Amino acid sequence: MSVQARIEEKLQSLDPEHAAVENESHMHHVPLDSETHFKVTLVAERFAGLMPVKRHQQVYALLADELSGPVHALALHLYTPEEWHQRDAARPDSPNCRGGDAH
Repeated sequence: MSVQARIEEKLQSLDPEHAAVENESHMHHVPLDSETHFKVTLVAERFAGLMPVKRHQQVYALLADELSGPVHALALHLYTPEEWHQRDAARPDSPNCRGGDAH
């Protein structure tokens, strides 16, 4: 199973309304077939009332194995359904890598 598939599977335990896991490794100075840099956009009711750091801690705990191994960078965009709909469900963009061209 790919790293991305494992992340997607584990995030389902948070009962998300919306979940998107994007492999952004190609945007960084790593080999083309890498699975080291990911962006997660997750919308879940369980984030209601939680400060952003607490939301991140929940996801970090869930993905501890991946973060201690193959995943080098994980961008998290975590919302309640209300927050997500207020922002018109726009997908957050990632900055370009400053580490150079991997190709």
